[in-house]
Amino acid sequence: MGRYWDVYNGWLADPEAFWGEAAKAVDWFKPADKIFDAGSGQYGRWFAGAECNTSYNCIDRHVKAGCGAQPAIIYDSPVTGTKRTVTYAELLDEVEVFAAALAGLGVTKGDRVVIYMPMVPEVAVAMLAAARLGAIHSVVFGGFAANELAVRLNDAKPKVIVSASCGIEPKTIVKYKPLLDAAIEMAAHKPAHCVVLQRPMETAALKAGRDLDWSELVAKTRESGQKAACVPVKATDPLYILYTSGSTGQPKGVVRDNGGHMVALTWTMRNIYGVAPGDVFWSASDVGWVVGHSYIIYGPLLNGNTTIIYEGKPVGTPDAGAFWRVISEYKVAAFFTAPTALRAIKKEDPTGSQIANYDLTGLRTLFLAGERADPDTVRWAEQALGIPVIDHWWQTETGWAIAANPIGLEALPVKPGSPTVPMPGYDIHILDEDGHAVPQGQLGNIVVKLPLPPGCLPSLWNADERFGPSYTDHFPGYYKTADAGYRDEDGYLFIMGRTDDIINVAGHRLSTGAMEEVLSSHKDVAECAVIGAADALKGELPVGFIVLKAGVERDAKDIESEIVALVRERIGPVAAFKTVRVVGRLPKTRSGKILRGTIKKIADKADFKIPATIDDPAILDEIGAILSTRPIAG
Repeated sequence: MGRYWDVYNGWLADPEAFWGEAAKAVDWFKPADKIFDAGSGQYGRWFAGAECNTSYNCIDRHVKAGCGAQPAIIYDSPVTGTKRTVTYAELLDEVEVFAAALAGLGVTKGDRVVIYMPMVPEVAVAMLAAARLGAIHSVVFGGFAANELAVRLNDAKPKVIVSASCGIEPKTIVKYKPLLDAAIEMAAHKPAHCVVLQRPMETAALKAGRDLDWSELVAKTRESGQKAACVPVKATDPLYILYTSGSTGQPKGVVRDNGGHMVALTWTMRNIYGVAPGDVFWSASDVGWVVGHSYIIYGPLLNGNTTIIYEGKPVGTPDAGAFWRVISEYKVAAFFTAPTALRAIKKEDPTGSQIANYDLTGLRTLFLAGERADPDTVRWAEQALGIPVIDHWWQTETGWAIAANPIGLEALPVKPGSPTVPMPGYDIHILDEDGHAVPQGQLGNIVVKLPLPPGCLPSLWNADERFGPSYTDHFPGYYKTADAGYRDEDGYLFIMGRTDDIINVAGHRLSTGAMEEVLSSHKDVAECAVIGAADALKGELPVGFIVLKAGVERDAKDIESEIVALVRERIGPVAAFKTVRVVGRLPKTRSGKILRGTIKKIADKADFKIPATIDDPAILDEIGAILSTRPIAG
């Protein structure tokens, strides 16, 4: 590790000089008075006194530099059969006009705009238009339950909601407008206006005096010749609020500021993802999640890349070759998806036969994040694609990678199961519950020494008092990631799961992530989850749930027995692993994270609330039926 360590140690020696240099990649209306102001905010603020505009940096400056004809957004929707390319010049025009339309509805700097939309180009237009005005957007996943949306409306108090008539799933149309109307009815805060994009698959009824048709509003604004200029904002002013998924009660609104966010994301595009302006970058996520904010919209556009907005699935739209078709068709250079998407593809196409149908010679790297990438899936993808498969680790709160393999700096050797090494900005420590450092190779709490780098949350929306209890009080002087793991002799990090997923079996602290590695290594297993079920004698007992690959016809109980033996062989009797169940599918959020906590509550026969982010609630009944037929034995 040569260049990586040089850069990392350079940051460690002088963080302000490092980020001051990185900030030169961003256009500022006014430079910072201080690169870092240690005396403000929860742990200090970056680029204090600077003025900027995120929309300007994403669009205007590229057009002024002569790149207006370059594609900014490629929209590909297999569920509607629609494809569209939007150049930087076209995007600038659409954003200028829509921003003027929002301004006409009374939106000004500091106002909130809630965006509740599917994966269409207009979602990017709405986000960038709000940013252009200095307004603060809050994207809520399209189709989110009405009561969850209502909670967010009460917290963000938006002046305007931007929505659509519907979202399209492979087998159904999700009507957004009834959910939006119900949320507004429930909410104490009522927005002044709702702008609704009418899609041809489902036309929504509009409420007179409140609701406006997107196309009609834009046409009227365009006819009047109105276009909005960029409003200068402070670097420390909020760009957006993103509510953490699965919130109950008072939501946790993660705030992202303008200046540090631009600096950090621009640095990552070049140094982590290794893409140059003009390259096609595809993040197969949804704008409702932090990955979509950072790497569908802002990161690629800040860096002058072409980004893809994909309205489809990894399988079923139409088959397990969907991703490879997109990569081939648009000559994607770097691809970013969740491990669960790869596992879905591997389940349907275990040999990767679909890959041979497409030209993937332009694809240089595949990046994984969202949940832990099990080594078996990483190896499968490496063998099938013949390119580096890079796991990296980050959170909604950080907005970009805490640990990664910095391809743009130096491609480091891949260790399956590890997101590689800490990135500049993150001084990682592994501590026990009392705040003491643990020995190399030992499992502990992963924390980041304060201050957090640019791009991370400065606080929670209208809830400064919740920041400490949520993130910094447990380990004073550090940010608590709530992830558990260890560091090896080469400085590589291994993230073994959330601290909640470290189970206590008869006094032994065991990682469910380590057990999942063993389960996923079995030749017949497509994906898996391990939870700690309550046990009167040992406190907790590990229980595994496995989904088999397509075409496996062996007896399920034989496979279960083999897996129990495999865990005993590789982890040992201390794991007390005796129970595994074959299931048809695992419950997940719409972003693909397995809902292990909910599975645990079902196993423990505890009361639970159906998570607002769940993809298909019927799976919970399926899990319950299996455990009812074949109960867990202690």
